[in-house]
Amino acid sequence: MIVPLALVSGSLALVALSVLPGLSDLLALGLPSALASLYLVVRARQARPARVENWIIVDGSNVMHWQDNTPRLSTLRAVVARLTDLGFTPGVVFDANAGYKIGDRYQHDGALGRLLGLPADRVLVAPKGTPADPLVLASARDLGARIVSNDRFRDWSDAHPEVADPGHLIRGGYVGGKLWLDLDPAPAAPLRT
Repeated sequence: MIVPLALVSGSLALVALSVLPGLSDLLALGLPSALASLYLVVRARQARPARVENWIIVDGSNVMHWQDNTPRLSTLRAVVARLTDLGFTPGVVFDANAGYKIGDRYQHDGALGRLLGLPADRVLVAPKGTPADPLVLASARDLGARIVSNDRFRDWSDAHPEVADPGHLIRGGYVGGKLWLDLDPAPAAPLRT
């Protein structure tokens, strides 16, 4: 895509130079080149596959407690990394008090995003006094995404019946210091001899 854009720029420069006295012949070279390079730009854009986001919403305030019931960003980072490796685009939603649980102060979307290595537009901190659960559920519904959490969201099931759909809620945790998710393939049964 860079080469066709460079060709367009160079061709348009030739067209612009053709207005100077004695350089009018450049128009004969610049105009066809500009048209041909514009065609290449259009073709390059059509050939590039559109990126399809495979969204998944992470209940950050729940997931950060998965290891030893202690709030840790390292736990959340590991889950986000695993989801990314599995081809998902994770978005993380936190309760307003998340910053206090992992530090000593309130932390906004951008601050928590930096700590997780995520852009701020993929992190949402619930406003003070607002539970994160409805935001988790609404975000998942809006994006057509599943949710990573051990919360069953029973208090919200009337408004969000999809929480009862198999596979909509993805559970996880740590066993023997190793992360597991309901997304992970089941271990193969041992062969009997």
